[in-house]
Amino acid sequence: MNPSQAVIILAALAQEARLAIFRCLVQAGQAGLSAGNISQALHIPNSTLSFHLKELSHAGLVSARQESRYIYYSANYQSMNALLTYLTENCCAGQTSCCPPHPCNPAQESE
Repeated sequence: MNPSQAVIILAALAQEARLAIFRCLVQAGQAGLSAGNISQALHIPNSTLSFHLKELSHAGLVSARQESRYIYYSANYQSMNALLTYLTENCCAGQTSCCPPHPCNPAQESE
């Protein structure tokens, strides 16, 4: 990931509703959620939700798939993990001992 890509992603997440939508989709897993379910869960009107999903999609954080008459959105975990890697590379001058262990990174626990 380059700095320009990181800025685009961070800018997309730098809004309360978009951050909530992305976190909701991360928690939903690979199956994702329909736009209606996201709208109900977060109490965001459909027209506003559509705008935010477009911004997240443009940043590469969200993907959409159509099933029948519904559109399901899911988090792009590859993009999310690339951003996290970019932000934490060379963390603590390369010393992993100063970083708290993360439950999603079993390799870190053995260090």
